[in-house]
Formats: sequence, structure tokens, C-alpha cells
Amino acid sequence: MKVYGIIGWKNSGKTGLMERLVAEITGRGFSVSTVKHVHHAVDLDQPGKDSFRHRAAGAREVVLASAERFALMVEHRGPELELPAILARLAPVDLVLVEGYKRDAHPKVEVWRAETGQALIQTGDPLVRAVATDAALGGLSVPVLDLNDTKAVAEFILREVGLAV
Repeated sequence: MKVYGIIGWKNSGKTGLMERLVAEITGRGFSVSTVKHVHHAVDLDQPGKDSFRHRAAGAREVVLASAERFALMVEHRGPELELPAILARLAPVDLVLVEGYKRDAHPKVEVWRAETGQALIQTGDPLVRAVATDAALGGLSVPVLDLNDTKAVAEFILREVGLAV
């Protein structure tokens, strides 16, 4: 599987770009999965529900299944899983887009907006292969992409991973 990251500081526009990229790339006929890193405890379940009770009783994995989708919840009860372990659990697809995991060792596009008040990550990370922004940036050692031109960002990523020429 090809893996490509979308990174940036909070409120830079990562999720919006991810959403547009998934639509653009799947619209070209490629299969895409996503991984979203969060910094807070996540629980898709609710106290009192049967699946919550299964987990509370000690089940390691609980699947919620319906006609439209299924969700697998895994209780690992240990340190946070590293990205390779998460990727290993995914079904094969053409491309996995990863939102977050900004310090991990995979190629990335940084989403940068001046309004965040944060410095560019790209200047200290050689795996940031381009910066997508709505600001005028110059003097970078990587391409600067228009954050609002989803097709151009998608084309850049697809070329990078060998899915487009």
C-alpha cells in the first residue's frame, strides 16, 4: 500500500483537504483509506450500549455490524499504537492518506496557514515533500501548492506514490 501524509498545525485546514482529496482520488478510480491521529481519548461507544458492555466485560475486539458498514473497536490497553501497526490492520487499497502523525517517517504534504501563528514544519522535516497553503510563500526547497486547488494537490501526491505520471 502507498502511504502519504497530510500534516499541519491545528486549524490549518488538514481535515478539509483530506475530505477533498479522498473525493478527488476516489473519483479517479483509486481505492483510498484514511487514518486520522488524535491527541485525546476516543470512544465511539456509549455507556449502557451492548457493545460498551462487551468491552467493559473484557472483550479485546468488538465489531458493530450493520447492512451499511461495520466498525471494529480494539482495546489494546497499553501505549498508543504506532502507525505501522495500524496500517498493518487495514485492508489493501491503492492509497492510505494519513492525517496527523507529523513526526512519523512517511512522505507528507504540510498544510500551512499564517492564521495558525505557527512556523512551518517543512523547514525541519525532510519528509515534507510540498507545502499546501493559501498564502504567498517563497524560498522553500519544496513545491508550494495552492491549498484550494485540490486537483493539483491530488496530482502531486499521486505522482509521488507512482499512481500517476
